Amino acid sequence: MQNYRDNYKERLSRRLGEAVKETCESAELVNFRETDTGFYCDFAMPPINPAIFAKIAENMDALRSGTDCAHSPGGAFVPDGASEPDGAFEPDGVSEPDGVSACSPACALESFSGVYGEEGGHIARGEGASGREAPESAAESKTKAQDPAAEGDTRPDRVLQRIYAAAFESAGELEKYRLFTEESRKRDHKTLGAQLRLFSHSDEVGQGLTLLHPKGAMLRWLMESFSQAAHILNGYQWVYTPHIGRARLWRTSGHLDFYADSMYSPIAIDGEEYYLKPMNCPFHIEIYNSETRSYRDLPVKYAEFGTVYRYELSGALNGLTRVRGFTQDDAHIFCTPEQVGKECAEALKFCLYILRAFGFEDFTAYISTKPKRKFIGEPEKWDEATEILKNTAAAAGLDYRIDEGGGAFYGPKIDLKLRDSMNREQQCGTIQFDFNLPERFGMSYAGADGARHTPLMVHRALFGSLERFMALLIEHYKGAFPFWLSPVQFGIVPVRPEHAVYGKAVLARLRDMGFRCEMNGGNENMRNKIKAFQLEKVPYILVAGDKEAGNSTVSVRGRNEGDLGEMDMERLAEYLKPMAEMGKAKCILEE
Repeated sequence: MQNYRDNYKERLSRRLGEAVKETCESAELVNFRETDTGFYCDFAMPPINPAIFAKIAENMDALRSGTDCAHSPGGAFVPDGASEPDGAFEPDGVSEPDGVSACSPACALESFSGVYGEEGGHIARGEGASGREAPESAAESKTKAQDPAAEGDTRPDRVLQRIYAAAFESAGELEKYRLFTEESRKRDHKTLGAQLRLFSHSDEVGQGLTLLHPKGAMLRWLMESFSQAAHILNGYQWVYTPHIGRARLWRTSGHLDFYADSMYSPIAIDGEEYYLKPMNCPFHIEIYNSETRSYRDLPVKYAEFGTVYRYELSGALNGLTRVRGFTQDDAHIFCTPEQVGKECAEALKFCLYILRAFGFEDFTAYISTKPKRKFIGEPEKWDEATEILKNTAAAAGLDYRIDEGGGAFYGPKIDLKLRDSMNREQQCGTIQFDFNLPERFGMSYAGADGARHTPLMVHRALFGSLERFMALLIEHYKGAFPFWLSPVQFGIVPVRPEHAVYGKAVLARLRDMGFRCEMNGGNENMRNKIKAFQLEKVPYILVAGDKEAGNSTVSVRGRNEGDLGEMDMERLAEYLKPMAEMGKAKCILEE
């Protein structure tokens, strides 16, 4: 019997190609690529809609008869005649469907989308790719009915359409993956963002531009407040910079040469061209250059929440994770060559502290090296900087992998990826080495020898962007944020309208103690009020009736603990003190 381990995804993709051809005779398979959870195929064909997608699935089902594929329940396809080595993986608690071998690979169609931008043009010219690629998160794999024209194909009715399929070595693994994707959909930050009234997007405002509602704004304020306090306690100086800069600033920085495709069109002001900033680095450099510096002044560490603007293709936009205007928790460290190893190590230590404070523990570092084509500086300096970053990751006890050619155009970097509560790897913090921009901007300091020297520069962001990190938090916690991070910490429920006066007194007392509270004083019954706060995932619900008013207490219901009984305000505050103090920043770096 044939061993399928090395080719079952390819065989299943050919079966998909037949099913698509049955649905649309003119369709042409132009690309196939494996992913960690299956594969995708790109077809040159008329636009797919949900009805066509369902028909393709039906045809794939029909093609199983008399071929090497057998259908498993729930829309999965299982090749027959495949052998599996001894010791096959059997997921816990997932039984194989009747009549399907535990060792048979299984497949299910997931979604479809258009293919965009340079990638679309590349594939349309027939240059198919191969190999493995990291999969999109489940929250990003929803059906997208975009119809971009494929570059290189002059027929107006044909566009590149991508079909994603899940494929695993057994039906049990496929079922386990199906349950995982169902849970991921429940955690989708776009769905929860609407349910919890955190954010929205408006066609009137523009694609990729986020509107934070009051509770979303409170969540961001809590993120910012913790981060800013931590930065200041650990030796960073806070700065603010403009949203636009003159064209010559971006020419000096190299952005117009190396990054122009991601920048917006220039703005004409007084006969000069200005650009919305795609990055904050040149502004921090100009603050440094505004004074004469000595080696005794270094390191200098500037930080800000800098809003930047980068062009994203409309089809790539996704909730808070891919937007056109976003805010970075950006910092730049200027130091001497002797200090740079220590500064990189401290930047990584600080990054891990911040991320752990928000509930993440599992990290992997990716060391990104010199790009093959677009880069600034001498290869020897790139090698030296890359070695420093490798040593930094190793000293922090992090597993690291090499991302060949993945560095920024101005230097190598460490990208820190974390695993969330769904065991998904998520891009987060970055530490980027830079020998180059200080030279381009003529930065200097007086050394101990009295001569002028060029400082080294470390770019550093911990959240990556506040918007993306907010999406990550929403999905990680499924909207049920820790007490210190919850936009509303207490929901106050008067039992009847006459208890609203006491409810307001409780509200005022708790706000005076520094807590965030809301009261539902409406005329609906108590159960409905409680349910409304539960749907909003408020950590604690406080019920106020005759007994509580007489005792100057509230009846406390915890989101996780259940009924906690009656408490007065002081006892309640003492009970919650450890959870509240989790949101207080600390100094963790030595001078």
